Amino acid sequence: MRSRSNSGVRLDYYQRIVHRLILAHQEPVTGLFPASNVNSHAWIRDNVYCILAVWGLSMAYKKIADQDEDRAKCYELEQSCVKLMRGLLMAMMNQKDKVEKFKMTQSPYDSLHAKYSSKNGLPVVADNEWGHLQIDAVSLYLLILAQMTASGLQIVFSLDEVSFIQNLVFYIESAYSIPDYGIWERGDKTNHGEPELNASSIGMAKAALEAMNELDLFGARGGPASVIHVLADEAHKCQAVLQSMLPRESNSKELDSGLLCVIGFPAFAVDDAQLIHNTKDAILSRLQGKYGCKRFLRDGYRTPKEDPSRLYYERWELRMFENIECEWPLFYCYLILFHAFQSDKRAVEEYASRLEKIMVRSEDGILLVPESYAVPQDLVGFEYQKPGSQVREVVGRCPFLWGQSLFILGRLLQEGFLAVGELDPLNRRLGAQKKPDVVVQVVIIAEDNEIRDKLAEHDLHVQTIAEVAPIEVQPARVLSHLYTYLGRNRKLGLSGRKSRDVGILSTSKLYSLKDRIFAFTPQFADLSRFYIASDNELMIDILKGEINFLKSAWDLLGRPLVTLVLKRIHLDQDKIPLAMIQTMRKLKSGYINGTRVMLGSLKDFLNTSAITDLSFLGSTEDGYPDRLHPDVQTYLDEHLLRSFSNRSTMNLRGGQLRPRTLRRRMSCKGAIKKTRSINVDSDNLGMEGPSPLTERRLSSIVPPPWLQANKQSHVSVFATTPEEGPTSSPLSLGNELIRENIYPVDPHHSRSAIDRRSEFVRQQEITVPKILIQRHRAETNFADTEVEELIAMLRETENLEEQGDILQYLVDTQGLDFNTAGLGFKNKSEENATPNANNAELEQAFVDDVVLELAGGGGGAGGGDGAKKSPTIVLPTVIIDAATIPAGTGTGTDPDNAAHPSSATANSNNSHCIGNTSNISSSSSNISNHNNMSPHENNHDSSQSEGMLEEGRVVTVRDLLKGLYEKACQQKLWGLVRHTAGMLGKRVEDLAKAVTDLLVRQKQVTVGMPPNNEHTITAPLPEVELRQLIHDAYGDDESTAMLTQELMVYLAMFIRTEPQLFHEMLRLRVGLIIQVMAKELSRTLNCDGEAASEHLLNLSPFEMKNLLYHILSGKEFAVSSVARGNLSIVSCKSSRVSKKSQIGLGDPEGEDALIATIDDRQGQWLRRRRLDGALNRVPRDFYSRVWTVLEKCQGLAIEGRVLQQSLTQEMTPGELKFALEVETALNQIPQPEYRQLVVEALMVLTLVTEHNMVPSLGGVIYVEHLVHKANQLFLEDQRKVQGDATLCCAKIKDGKEQQQAASGMLLCGGAAYICQHLYDSAPSGSYGTMTYMSRAVALVLDCVPKHGEMECAIS
Repeated sequence: MRSRSNSGVRLDYYQRIVHRLILAHQEPVTGLFPASNVNSHAWIRDNVYCILAVWGLSMAYKKIADQDEDRAKCYELEQSCVKLMRGLLMAMMNQKDKVEKFKMTQSPYDSLHAKYSSKNGLPVVADNEWGHLQIDAVSLYLLILAQMTASGLQIVFSLDEVSFIQNLVFYIESAYSIPDYGIWERGDKTNHGEPELNASSIGMAKAALEAMNELDLFGARGGPASVIHVLADEAHKCQAVLQSMLPRESNSKELDSGLLCVIGFPAFAVDDAQLIHNTKDAILSRLQGKYGCKRFLRDGYRTPKEDPSRLYYERWELRMFENIECEWPLFYCYLILFHAFQSDKRAVEEYASRLEKIMVRSEDGILLVPESYAVPQDLVGFEYQKPGSQVREVVGRCPFLWGQSLFILGRLLQEGFLAVGELDPLNRRLGAQKKPDVVVQVVIIAEDNEIRDKLAEHDLHVQTIAEVAPIEVQPARVLSHLYTYLGRNRKLGLSGRKSRDVGILSTSKLYSLKDRIFAFTPQFADLSRFYIASDNELMIDILKGEINFLKSAWDLLGRPLVTLVLKRIHLDQDKIPLAMIQTMRKLKSGYINGTRVMLGSLKDFLNTSAITDLSFLGSTEDGYPDRLHPDVQTYLDEHLLRSFSNRSTMNLRGGQLRPRTLRRRMSCKGAIKKTRSINVDSDNLGMEGPSPLTERRLSSIVPPPWLQANKQSHVSVFATTPEEGPTSSPLSLGNELIRENIYPVDPHHSRSAIDRRSEFVRQQEITVPKILIQRHRAETNFADTEVEELIAMLRETENLEEQGDILQYLVDTQGLDFNTAGLGFKNKSEENATPNANNAELEQAFVDDVVLELAGGGGGAGGGDGAKKSPTIVLPTVIIDAATIPAGTGTGTDPDNAAHPSSATANSNNSHCIGNTSNISSSSSNISNHNNMSPHENNHDSSQSEGMLEEGRVVTVRDLLKGLYEKACQQKLWGLVRHTAGMLGKRVEDLAKAVTDLLVRQKQVTVGMPPNNEHTITAPLPEVELRQLIHDAYGDDESTAMLTQELMVYLAMFIRTEPQLFHEMLRLRVGLIIQVMAKELSRTLNCDGEAASEHLLNLSPFEMKNLLYHILSGKEFAVSSVARGNLSIVSCKSSRVSKKSQIGLGDPEGEDALIATIDDRQGQWLRRRRLDGALNRVPRDFYSRVWTVLEKCQGLAIEGRVLQQSLTQEMTPGELKFALEVETALNQIPQPEYRQLVVEALMVLTLVTEHNMVPSLGGVIYVEHLVHKANQLFLEDQRKVQGDATLCCAKIKDGKEQQQAASGMLLCGGAAYICQHLYDSAPSGSYGTMTYMSRAVALVLDCVPKHGEMECAIS
């Protein structure tokens, strides 16, 4: 045997160690490692880490192979790696059904197991007996599989295994939104088995997805069929969420040493060098000890205080583990590798020497890494007093193979046997280096020659779809369909990709399929999706956003390519919109918003773009890999014809029908407006006294109309709200009142009205049968306005708003599926087939009706309760003037009569007798005045009822609404668009995705108007449940429900592109945001609340997004009016126009001008507090500072909700769960500005504790008391100095004043009995709010010394 070089001898030494410590334990049959000699379970994660040392050593041997036996050793080590990786693969493939199921359910019980039997690879514990869902373990497996394959190992043998691994990619693809049990298998740190989103899992999944992308699992010998495809957008979502979480690990763990494997070897998942640095520093400063690092704060595992007899912890006992958590040497191994990859030699040596001091020597002198070090039982007291002072003892396994393996890798790197690049053949470690600027390529294609020529007039030369051939342009939905074929495998029962979403990164590539090349237009340009797609300005805005996003997110080979098709629908009155032309010119110039762009044609960019091969669409399973899958073939053939063809929109008005002359005009005006619920006028946001809140809830008490058999003249139809058809109920008590004139209403009055209303409903339910019989023949039903008449009006009117009102009314009375042509008997019987309480009576009614019709009378109008009448009797019709009656009662004005419907006619304020046809023309003038209610009987012969016939077929109200919706979209009448979209039940396509985007970045979302109707969304929900939740929150206000969905989409856009807007906000309260938007509009436009909410709902989607942006960023804005009554939101930085002229108030002169400028400054702090309160913004580190206050008192009471001191026992200061507890208490406060004062009061308390003025703050502190005390002090001062507040709250008290205060009305309308002027004071200064708060704290808290000297350290 020739003498070996030194390096050879040293390697042989490591080989012996690896053999004795690691390979000796490998099971010969499965290749897996058992957990220990007594426990035969094999964990995926530990097994993968164990084998890394073997893989590293094999590569070291490969380099110095100076003898045959070295080559043999190298091969032997490599095969051990292959054996283990295949052992895990077999164990997981046995559970292929779970992988398939998990794609659908994402339930912890359907997940792959975290551990298997090392003897046979079968499951060892049941699905529900262990926290199996650990996405980081499966991700780690895929990541190392990719790295080993790239280093030349052949681990995957067959195409079936390839498709299984492709499905594992789908399994981890949505890691960013799946709560799991994480690297420590615990979930929430109390170990109650609640999974949570873990940054370490998301980071590992992101790394695995990137490593797997376009990887050939057969190595150099493979072909297109063995390549794995990953949609780049999924990896990017994981990255975005990871960046928003770090350095936090999860809701209950504010920090975790497990993140070291995400920021360094093996994952290298973070691209931002600063963030890597911050995370590492946080871990070292708070978790590092003499014996390694703690896993996370208050980790009770294996501490002397832990009760080993139970798995979970009580919430109060977590505090006991503070400062005595076990320390794990494993993390020193991670730190050595981390610094070795950074090539920081000094740090590597430092940690290596620290590690050696705490390693254990075996009998034969080998250094072993123990699992963890704990404080001995008898030294716990000393350790509490002086953390880190006591000597610890080894607990757990020794050697701990996971740590031992990483230790050996570190040694091989230190001694130069391995270069870092060999452990990372895919070069993941270079992710954080600076990349060159991305150039985004943009191609604009015209739909047809006409549009091409129109663009040419503006010197913009583009090609048409026909001219770009042979490249085919398709919408994104085609790509998403093609991707569903990826990973399908009949033998294994795997069904391919489930998610239908393809993001901008996926559509910015070209795709080749055999000899065809496809370009795809981005998903946001897909018009079939939602109404915001028909706002050109918004689409341009989104396009700019996406181009900007590509600049930062693109990391594939080649340049990104955005393809846009300009269609007919985009034209505005047959012209190309100016905004589009301007944007195209900008693109042509080469820069847009700081991003480099190139505008060109598709063929120019063929060589510079990323091209992906869609080879997986071949019929490989049938043995024809070169032929397209037959389903794909048919899909493509169909689609190429259809995808860009225009749908014809329905025409509402049949052109050939000439309007009948001299029609009586009935009016349904305002039917839509009645459904609105945004409330602005009252100064106390969201606090309308009991009425609207209770009224909103009435829907649960009042039976829906189709169950009330006696849908007679009591509940007037106009008072009801939309979708009265099959879904909602006749609620709506003071709605009209409150919207029409908010000020005069006194809360007590409306309260009693509610009670009356429910009383009335109860009465009605009891007396159902009697009323039916008495009234059927005697009175005409109000609801029975003639339908034909309405439909004729619908044909005549050009005004879309009017059409909307008529259709709203038809929906309320007849339901969405009412057939506007068949008003004969057949239709009526169908309408009445609804489950009805009184079938017998109804049948009788039918018979009557038929008899009447046969007798030659005009039959009843369709819709269930046809008007019963005979041609000879003249019936009285009651007309009620809407303005004077609490609308809900729908009977006389006299409230006491509300309970007795029969007396209605006598009391009502105008009863007109309208006879038969002869009377109609004479009374029409009379009727048209009552423009809200005008019921009539139906006097047309059924022969005249054509209804709306569309190309000879019958049209339902729903079809008419669809037509109206499309027209309103074209004419850009956004208020109508939002409303009709809501009535048609349209949904924002990406709603669930948008909500998930917000939630995974640790922002909870609430919908509905506070305080009674707010629903908090804390976990991702499916689309259907979300829509139901929003619908429940807003009752029947379709417009606001639609607006809520829209705003959620914008919030998600902002959080993706400008996360800094959301700093220090934990909950996004959409209802409050809507109210504040309306308030801001009413402030800038100087109009009342109703006008403001009307303006708000009529803003175009682009302006809506703009307004939301200004409110989030707190920028001042002004409103300038544009043609057609659309408003445009302008930042006030642009000094082009003075604010006043911009709002269009003309130019006030002299004294007025002065007042105007003073006025502008006034209200500034109130506005700011209102905005911050509505957005739930808090000062920096607010929650952790509240924690310190809570530690020193027994509790903090806010609006009747007490935060107990015990919370500090359970949670650490920086923990998200604690912040959410505080947030929940603050959210009890409905008025945003009052909430901000409470936050300020809490900040003053934190100053008291931080400067250690007193050892304890005593019992429960009532925070509102502090605020009210401060208000009292403020008013006293105002009286002394004769300040502004003397005009309202600081008036000298007299009898009248007393009474006023007692009735709960402040003169200045400040929220929660606090003077408006206090809200409007700046925080600092001698009359500032902080001054008064500090004085209040000194007065209210007993613990602060009342007199004597005191060190004042607060500068």
